[in-house]
Amino acid sequence: MLEQYFIKPATIDRIRASWLGPQIESYVEWMHDNGYATCNVFRRVPVLCQFADFAATHGATDLASAAEFVESFTSCWVATHGSKETTEAARHGIVVNARGPVRQMLNLAIAGSINRERSCKPFPFEGEAGGFAEYLRQERGLRESTLYQYAHALNRFDGYLRQTGVQYLSELSPPLLASFMINVAPCLGRTGRRNLCGMLRVFLRYCHREGIVYEDLESALESPQTYRLADVPRSITWDEVRRMLAVVDRRTILGRRDYAILLLLVTYGLRGHEVASLTLDDIDWKRERLQVPERKAGHWTAYPLASVVAEALIEYLKHGRPSTTDRHLFFRVLAPRKPIASAAISLTVAKYLHRAGIKVHRAGAHTLRHTCVQRLIDAEFPLKTIGDYIGHRSASSTEVYSKVALAALREVAMGDGEAL
Repeated sequence: MLEQYFIKPATIDRIRASWLGPQIESYVEWMHDNGYATCNVFRRVPVLCQFADFAATHGATDLASAAEFVESFTSCWVATHGSKETTEAARHGIVVNARGPVRQMLNLAIAGSINRERSCKPFPFEGEAGGFAEYLRQERGLRESTLYQYAHALNRFDGYLRQTGVQYLSELSPPLLASFMINVAPCLGRTGRRNLCGMLRVFLRYCHREGIVYEDLESALESPQTYRLADVPRSITWDEVRRMLAVVDRRTILGRRDYAILLLLVTYGLRGHEVASLTLDDIDWKRERLQVPERKAGHWTAYPLASVVAEALIEYLKHGRPSTTDRHLFFRVLAPRKPIASAAISLTVAKYLHRAGIKVHRAGAHTLRHTCVQRLIDAEFPLKTIGDYIGHRSASSTEVYSKVALAALREVAMGDGEAL
């Protein structure tokens, strides 16, 4: 594989002569398989060779001992190559360019893979409430994504307890819990505060059941009052949808992928994670159907494949999707070549709304989902039909879209309202 990138035999011999030569060559193969540009290979291999020399000079004899010198090598690299940089962002870029390739190479050599997926944070209080994660997983049947949120909330709670000098859960009290919520409230929105209270109440209920705390402190945390149907849907008009789609440059691979994603969101009202989870097997070209499995409510939905969506998908599949055995439909454009994440779906929507000059509160994938539903409401479809179409489990979830007739309200505001 090195011969594909380096012309001079002496350069290849020098790389292979390094004591980490086999690992460096394997890493080059990994970069090639994951679609990294040639310039990235040229930039990273010298860094890896210098790290090998640095680690050997400082006494490293195997991969485990070499891993101990990553940070010291990074500091040395920054001192040598970052002395002329005047901004913190530029210095941080040098750190990333030195530390990243070394860590990736070592992970590939030691673990056999490079895992960039979001891993669940470790749960705190393992010494006192070590069974809480398993309780959430087994008894409450929560998904791993929800466990990640619980771990994040409890780590925030644990950090506050450490700051206040609390060492044991048995020291918890209503004033302490109230103090914690007052401390974190300015950093969270209304929904965030409600969710944090809910997760802490579940944790406190578990601690009381297991005898970890003697007092039932669940009632000491009162969730912020929220009202159903209080929010206005984040929809945009159909003219604004056309403006958003018009700014997508479909001459590029990125544009072809993003155009197909935007059409899926606004045509079927899909959630971001549902688009990210789509595979080639979910498109039935013979019957002209699109199926969405494993929806939020635990069911799946089949849609007729709209011609405009089909054309966008075909264009992406022919001239954008990388050649890979992975069956996922949408992939990252930049290396490493991996399926797109659900967060990237929302960022994509926000990017094109911004480019089109459309201002929306909390722009994201749900903006187009709300737009799809609002269009169906305006067409006077029954709420049950709309709920089934977008995958709502209960009709009450769809009611939020029916309470505002935006077009009519604008007409009233612009005129005297007598004709209405």
